[in-house]
Amino acid sequence: MDTVVEFIRLILLSMVPFVLAGQGTMLSGRTGVFNVAQEGIMLVGASLGFLVSYLTGNIFLGIVVAMISGAIFGLALAYFTTSLKMDQFVIGLALFFIGIGLSTLLPKIIIGITLTPPLIPTLKDLPIPLLSQIPVLGPILFNQNSLVYLSIIVSIGLWYFLYRTQKGLELRAVGEYPMTADSLGINTIRMRYWSSIVGSALIALAGAYLPMVYAGTFTEGMVMGRGWLAIALTFFGGWSPLPILFGSLFFAGVEVLAFRVQVIGSIVPYQFLQMLPYIGTILVMVFTFKKARVPGFLGNNYDREKRSI
Repeated sequence: MDTVVEFIRLILLSMVPFVLAGQGTMLSGRTGVFNVAQEGIMLVGASLGFLVSYLTGNIFLGIVVAMISGAIFGLALAYFTTSLKMDQFVIGLALFFIGIGLSTLLPKIIIGITLTPPLIPTLKDLPIPLLSQIPVLGPILFNQNSLVYLSIIVSIGLWYFLYRTQKGLELRAVGEYPMTADSLGINTIRMRYWSSIVGSALIALAGAYLPMVYAGTFTEGMVMGRGWLAIALTFFGGWSPLPILFGSLFFAGVEVLAFRVQVIGSIVPYQFLQMLPYIGTILVMVFTFKKARVPGFLGNNYDREKRSI
């Protein structure tokens, strides 16, 4: 039983990058802005979050700076695609490569090349009084670090915002029928900017989670494709917060399973085990892609003057 509890607990621990990156992708996509720079934004968030935490000794400040860096990327994405009407995929790829370059360059400039990797304290578990003492469920749900709780709160909060508030309805309208939304007086430009900035901040936070919880240090390429998997997760979740939250458990489960099998030893080559999350993604997309509910204006730029794509 203890082994099963620990396995499920690790799944919840590992789901956070998928949840935050998926919700960030979903939020911008709900206004029609299709962000494909997740991998680069996560790397910048991981790099800056680690560097600030290392230099100041303050993990919270590192989280804030990481989110600000993501917000800047989101602002750039919104400006080039919404104001300048440039191709979203091209701009997203450009930001992706910029993110990779910055995440590699900044640690070398600020810290330099060291024989031993610099370390920061990782986030500690934050057990919830009384609830963490519940048998089985307590250690799984109520004895996690603060970002696990935050990812669940963000998911529920986004669901409530999108489906239970007037502003949420307006935001969804911008991603479905921007011409109609515009004619009703909804500020489509402001909505696209806001969703892109907040969404990218969440994606950067997903990246910062890796050094602050997993490794305690930053290494090049440590995101390891999770940004691309977040795009698949968003389609799998039908661009809706709660299905994305539950879908992230599958992605995290495959990741944890591959890691545990590798640790206990297996005749299966570890390279194949590392492929499991991506194989799982392909299988999921094969069976769910046609059923995925995609925002009607996703990936398109709305031109108020032309009233067309």
